[in-house]
Amino acid sequence: MAGFSLGQRLKDKCGMRASPTAELVFENVPLPAANLIGQPGGATVCMMRNLEIERVVLAAMGVGIARRSLEAMNAYATDRRAFGASLRDFGQIQRHIAESYAEYMAGKTYLYQTALGLDLDDAGNRLDTDGVKLYCTTMGKNVADRAIQVMGGYGYMGEYAVERLWRDAKLLEIGGGTLESHHKNMVRDMSQLDAMP
Repeated sequence: MAGFSLGQRLKDKCGMRASPTAELVFENVPLPAANLIGQPGGATVCMMRNLEIERVVLAAMGVGIARRSLEAMNAYATDRRAFGASLRDFGQIQRHIAESYAEYMAGKTYLYQTALGLDLDDAGNRLDTDGVKLYCTTMGKNVADRAIQVMGGYGYMGEYAVERLWRDAKLLEIGGGTLESHHKNMVRDMSQLDAMP
């Protein structure tokens, strides 16, 4: 496309390494009227709606990271033996697995509820799209962190998926709006509520 070029490739990222990242450069790009999306002056509503959708997708990624981390942690704790017993027989390991499962299920439920109620034709779903991303992305990172803790040195090594899942989870707390921006948005939106849903 005339006027479009790929800028600097960004490498050596902490996580999401399978996703190429680069600057996109637009210089004097001709934009025919036929390529206009929505109505003139309506870009803000379109952008806000897209951010709401992106936040639900990022929340889903957090739930997926939690699920995969929980599966790895559970299998490892079952198979690995110490002092004549499975790791899963020790109280601290049980705490990590049980809390991870409860948080995963809570996040999955919140995600499904938010996705089901999302109106794709309009913006105005920010309280729950911010909330579900805030909860699920942090939850995904925390479950991945617990999986590494349960698996010890093995979990820290690239040979095991939880090491990558933990690195990938960090971007979810930044992309689509930082956690701090979700705090601000949610508190602002909640000031307009007469009662909690």
